[in-house]
Amino acid sequence: MIIKDKVIKYGNNVDTDVIIPARYLNTTDEAELASHCFEDLDGDFKEKAKERKIIVGGENFGCGSSREHAPLSIKASGIKAIIAKSFARIFYRNSINTGLPVLVSIEASEHIKDTDEVEIDLDNGEIKDITTGRTFKVPPLPDFIQKVISSGGYMKFTRQQLTKSK
Repeated sequence: MIIKDKVIKYGNNVDTDVIIPARYLNTTDEAELASHCFEDLDGDFKEKAKERKIIVGGENFGCGSSREHAPLSIKASGIKAIIAKSFARIFYRNSINTGLPVLVSIEASEHIKDTDEVEIDLDNGEIKDITTGRTFKVPPLPDFIQKVISSGGYMKFTRQQLTKSK
C-alpha cells in the first residue's frame, strides 16, 4: 500500500487531550470528532487537513488517556498516516484498530518538515520525502496489520472474516 501526500508537523508529547479534548468524548460520531480534532493545539488543523494528509510527530505521540476517540478523530479528519519518533503504546494499538497506519522513524521525524510531500510504502517499509529526495527505512507493517488497515479497522476486518467463514 502506498500513501502519498503532504505533511502536517507537530512536536513531542502530543497527548490525546489535545488531539480530541475531553469535552467531546460524549460522541462516537466521526464527523463530529473530526470537527474538533486538534482544535486546542492547532486552530488551523481543519484547514491544513484539507490539503495535507500525513502527520509527522516527535516523541511519545498520543500519550495521555487510552481513549480510542483520538485516532478515530484523526482518521475521520482525512489523515492517511502518522509518522513519529515514538508512540504511546495504547495510541499505537488504537490507531491500528481504527485502520490508521502509524510508523515509527526517528530519522524521518527529525528530517521531514511541515508541508513536505511524502510517499510511504507500507509493503516495503520506506518513507520517501519527495521534497528533499531522502528515503528512510522502517520495518514494514506485518501482513495482518496491513489487512486490518486496508479493511478500514479491526471491527471491519473481523466482519469481513466472519462473512468469509460462513
